Amino acid sequence: MKKYRADLHIHTLLSPCADLEMTPNNIVKKARASGLHIIGITDHNATKHALLVKKIAEETGIFTLTGAEVTTKEEVHCLAFFAEQEQLHQFQDFIDENITRIPNTENYFGYQPVIDEQENILELVPYYLPAALKTDIHSLQQTVEKLNGIFIPAHIDRPVNGIISQLGFIPPGLKYDALGLSRHGSEKHVKKQYVLQNKTTLIRNSDAHFLEQIGDIYTVFNMEEISFSEIKKALNQQDKRFCEIV
Repeated sequence: MKKYRADLHIHTLLSPCADLEMTPNNIVKKARASGLHIIGITDHNATKHALLVKKIAEETGIFTLTGAEVTTKEEVHCLAFFAEQEQLHQFQDFIDENITRIPNTENYFGYQPVIDEQENILELVPYYLPAALKTDIHSLQQTVEKLNGIFIPAHIDRPVNGIISQLGFIPPGLKYDALGLSRHGSEKHVKKQYVLQNKTTLIRNSDAHFLEQIGDIYTVFNMEEISFSEIKKALNQQDKRFCEIV
């Protein structure tokens, strides 16, 4: 088995809460400088920069999980990743059909630009991207599963937008590949404080909104090679693959 550094929770400048320096090019440069092997692109309810980051990252040898950080009806934040472009597009269609359309107030929430590789602005998304979807966490999980994706409730130990803060508990029947901790969340504390399923994998990521945060928090994946299927196996502790928080 080989060890790979992964930061699976990174926002681009498309997220209104992210710094405008979080361009795809800058993200890849910082990820490389931080020694990361795997990155996850997780803009709020949007996948529009994921494939561009993947294209740029491939040229440097960094593997990109393409997806989004989705806000459910209960305002739980969940990470969803997909292996193929078609699945990613289908998931974006699902988001577009279910997101609550609140006009974005740029002076208050921030800008939401979609850019190209040369950093030309192609579009300013007019509605507030972090708004809740009209679908609950179970429906979201089922959609991700149908598209053969990876589903990870994010920062479960946070006082807002975590599954426990919003629901009070982790629903016993909910399927997931792993649970995410906040930037400085303690694995020991979470296992002691909350009731988790046996062999639940916990991961910790930077949730980067600024360049300097990329890779300062990461999880080590123990796998044979870097691929979507190997990452999913490691998250689910299959075939001796596993993850460890460092």
